[in-house]
Amino acid sequence: MPKIKTNRGAAKRFRVTGSGKIKRNKAYKRHILSTKGKKRKRNLRKGTTVAAVESKNIRQMIPYK
Repeated sequence: MPKIKTNRGAAKRFRVTGSGKIKRNKAYKRHILSTKGKKRKRNLRKGTTVAAVESKNIRQMIPYK
């Protein structure tokens, strides 16, 4: 059976936790930060898990992680 190619863009964006969930970073923290509140920016720093409906597709993109 041939190897599956990893989607390199997905490999840079997602990590798999010890329990098998997929972690991701939050969006909207790149620019125009002066209009966003301190609390909002602080919460955007924290990572979160991917929704269950999307995790199957992401797993296919990062098969060896």
